Amino acid sequence: QVQLVESGGGLVQAGGSLKLSCAASGFTFKEYAMGWFRQAPGKEREFVATISWSSASTFYAASVKGRFTIARDNAENTVDLQMNSLKPEDTAIYYCAAAQGAYIRLADYDYWGQGTQVTVSS
Repeated sequence: QVQLVESGGGLVQAGGSLKLSCAASGFTFKEYAMGWFRQAPGKEREFVATISWSSASTFYAASVKGRFTIARDNAENTVDLQMNSLKPEDTAIYYCAAAQGAYIRLADYDYWGQGTQVTVSS
């Protein structure tokens, strides 16, 4: 069955860095674009970053552009999110997801992980 398992979350001080990883199984990973989304307490889930199947295209939310980097390894079936210069407003549960294209809408994603908590203290 399809599985997306996120890891790497935790507590970090503002200005610090974290690297999230997502391990995929149960589908042909190299044929899917991958995305990262996040959901803060009391807020809707929002787009963070996406990467095409070949890594040729990436796209970021304005709020994270220049601070976060998405990358994938099709040999290992993993997608990472390197997060630098973290801010308290980055605190959220972070989810990875798989889609047929590098989309930014939640509804376009077919598979979702369970999420990993990221907390940034001020």
